[in-house]
Amino acid sequence: MCAALVFRRVRPIEAFGVLVASGLVQWATGLELAPYDLALLIGLYSVSAYGPRWASRAGLAAGFLGVALGTVRYVPADENSQTFVASGLALAAFVVGAWAMGDVRRVRQAYVAELVERAHQAERERDQRAQLAAAEERARIAREMHDVVAHNLSVIVVQADGGRYAGDQDPQAALDALKTIGDTGRGALAEMRRLLGVLRATDDGDGGAVRPQPGLGSLPELVTSVRQAGLPVELDVTGAPRPLRPGPSLAVYRVIQEALTNALKHAGPAARARVALVFAADRLTARVSDDGRGAAAVDDGLGQGLAGMRERMTMYGGTVTAGPATGGGWRVDLDLPYGEGA
Repeated sequence: MCAALVFRRVRPIEAFGVLVASGLVQWATGLELAPYDLALLIGLYSVSAYGPRWASRAGLAAGFLGVALGTVRYVPADENSQTFVASGLALAAFVVGAWAMGDVRRVRQAYVAELVERAHQAERERDQRAQLAAAEERARIAREMHDVVAHNLSVIVVQADGGRYAGDQDPQAALDALKTIGDTGRGALAEMRRLLGVLRATDDGDGGAVRPQPGLGSLPELVTSVRQAGLPVELDVTGAPRPLRPGPSLAVYRVIQEALTNALKHAGPAARARVALVFAADRLTARVSDDGRGAAAVDDGLGQGLAGMRERMTMYGGTVTAGPATGGGWRVDLDLPYGEGA
């Protein structure tokens, strides 16, 4: 019985089983009670604290059985049965006390584990918000770069064409056009240096390398990052993938990213998610679903994620719908027609 206590934490069920079997042998052979019988109470505490719920309840039932058998064997009943009843109640109180202390420890362990999980979830959400904020800022800078390049190149092209046509008749006009081209180019170069300097100033661990905007080809990396954040995600692609223009491709990527982020934040610790892409003949459809809390998830109502997803899809003639999924969880559906020139 004492040897079984060595394994009371790593193998609480087996250790308590050995203790119960030894107690039954002691009862059947008529051996007297001894101090080592306290190991039964220690084993009951251990199976209640470290074993599963069913084992804890079975241990309590075994303890009451031991109380009945021990009282009948070792406590002689007098005429009024007062000693018999009092001894049985005292043994039952010891059994309930040992089981209750173990159950309290179990509840405390579960509470601590929940606090640790919440802390980890808060860290994951903080990192995810930081990544989304950085991605949004890079997207804004990219749009500014596009405006800078498109506008200034348009000015340069117009001035160059005008200077070339005016060169023979009006040399001064050609010189003025060249001066405008130079000033415009220097301004564009300075603006691009400023924007690229902001991008290189990030501390995302890639050495300041400037990476292109993500798209459909970056979905496997997105799924991997979400998995690493703690949400199991399955990616399923149906049909032959066809290339999209950078704008729609980025919009689809952002919608899926936002949906996975919401699943990571609200679905719950035991949820799983799935991303399904279907490349049809005239449209691309996507569904991001999870089996988490669904409509029961807590939301402060201040988020703009769904509105942002709809705005991105509306720019390219697509639609986004979201709501509770059949059977539980949440789903986000995306429908993007290819259209002319897609």
